[in-house]
Amino acid sequence: STLIKERRGRVVDSLGDNLLAEFPSVVDAVQCALAVQKEFQSRNESLPENRRMRFRIGINLGDVIEEEGRLYGDGVNITARLEALADPGGICVSKTAFDHIESKLPLGYEYLGQQTVKNITRPVGAYKVIMEASVTEREDGPGLDGGMAPAPAQATIPLPDKPSIVVLPFSNMSNDPEQEYFSDGMTEDLITDLSKVSGLFVIARNSAFTYKGKAVKARTVGRDLGVRYVLEGSVRKAMNRVRITAQLIDATTEGHLWAERFDRDLDDIFSVQDEVTEKIVSSLAVKLTENERSLLIAKGQHTKNMDAYDIYLRALEFFYRFTEKTNRQAREMFEKAIRLDPDYAQPQAMLAGTYLMEWKFGWSLDPKSVEEAERWSSASLELDPTVPETHEVLAEVYLWKGEHQEAISEFQKAVSISPNDANFIAGLGAALTWSGEYEEGLSLVKKAIRLNPLHPAYYPWYLGHAYYLLGRHEEAVEMFERAFGLNPDWWPSHVFSAICFVEMGRIGDARASVEKVFEAQPTFSVEHWEANMPYRKQGDLDRWAKGLRKAGFT
Repeated sequence: STLIKERRGRVVDSLGDNLLAEFPSVVDAVQCALAVQKEFQSRNESLPENRRMRFRIGINLGDVIEEEGRLYGDGVNITARLEALADPGGICVSKTAFDHIESKLPLGYEYLGQQTVKNITRPVGAYKVIMEASVTEREDGPGLDGGMAPAPAQATIPLPDKPSIVVLPFSNMSNDPEQEYFSDGMTEDLITDLSKVSGLFVIARNSAFTYKGKAVKARTVGRDLGVRYVLEGSVRKAMNRVRITAQLIDATTEGHLWAERFDRDLDDIFSVQDEVTEKIVSSLAVKLTENERSLLIAKGQHTKNMDAYDIYLRALEFFYRFTEKTNRQAREMFEKAIRLDPDYAQPQAMLAGTYLMEWKFGWSLDPKSVEEAERWSSASLELDPTVPETHEVLAEVYLWKGEHQEAISEFQKAVSISPNDANFIAGLGAALTWSGEYEEGLSLVKKAIRLNPLHPAYYPWYLGHAYYLLGRHEEAVEMFERAFGLNPDWWPSHVFSAICFVEMGRIGDARASVEKVFEAQPTFSVEHWEANMPYRKQGDLDRWAKGLRKAGFT
């Protein structure tokens, strides 16, 4: 409290090991946070590892409501979520706070992307504060130099040894804002096509879409994501006509390598996508293998029914929101697209994905969900074996059925079709981890993170799972908490954190994690999950179940 008072702050609330303080300025708040963390770091140095205390600090600039000396409101809620995103012993600040301190304090910052915050309508931009004088690249994300004076060394990601590219979300130039799904679909199709080219390094959809609707310079994007080339463009759709513009930019010079406009009938949308892909491959002097050339030419997953394609794109918009409600909405739309064109393989693969999602997230405990996922992915496979999502879903089905080698084989097929797809690579890494190949699994998930720096919550969860199995508990808990920070509904993080705490002898923390699980998932049952956990080694499963029961689960 002395350090808080020295920076003109006041303690508003203190409960357990949590503390809420208010400051007259963001600069005061950050300087106080730095002093607090350095003080704890100094004290920890003289203590054994199991007695060290590492606190997280979140800082936000926002409106609050004061009532009887206490603070409430979105400003406080956001601060709590930022605290969860911080590393142990670290500091995380919101975009609003960052804007006020970037030119005033000699610090470095690492952009953590747009974070979804429970009960907050809009995503919140977040930055990790780098407290050292020089910034080094982290293995699981991009860095940002805040432009301070004196400025720290810029946190950069080395460029890959092959042409690297990000496809920014194409702008919707239609008069109807509801046509947004169509321009997003165009972007996703291009990312999918380019990801099939092994001679390229292609940033994943999740990271690319964090720039949606933002006016950003190619140089900034290239630095943030560690790529040299940026593709941007726009889509205008009216009646049965579509106008697409695209330009390829060298992020190091911001020079244009290629630009073109396409005015076509809507029925020609796929040929336009092919042309854009060919232009990029040609401009970057990338050689295609015969298999890649045939995959790009075949386009077997596409349909001639434009209504089916339109509905499929609308369904994707809901699918990628990853909530129980939007997953059901996506399923209904995929089913409608299939009715319009029963030979359209892609929506059948994604329909299978909706059943798999509800099983993995615990929205359904009915084994029929896995059966439906297998049925629809098999149907998609019969129509077109070149749809990589089909192999991904089948791999997950095999994994949950305990058929590990088949799961690994299907993931490998997905990666061979689309070698740049971060989700397939992360999935393969996870399957290897469940199968007992912990180090190899960890390595692949790290590779996926490089392709998808602004990744979803399950990426750090996969890392945490591998760290847990390797006995690297501190790193595991850090990753599980990061996963929860990225997605407050990702309650499995607390399940595995509880086991880690038990194995570290921190029973009190384990009990707290158990309480968090039941708050989010009151029906959680060790018996049910023990019967379904896809561990290949019985020892891994026994260790998992023993840890949960010792933590207090029943």
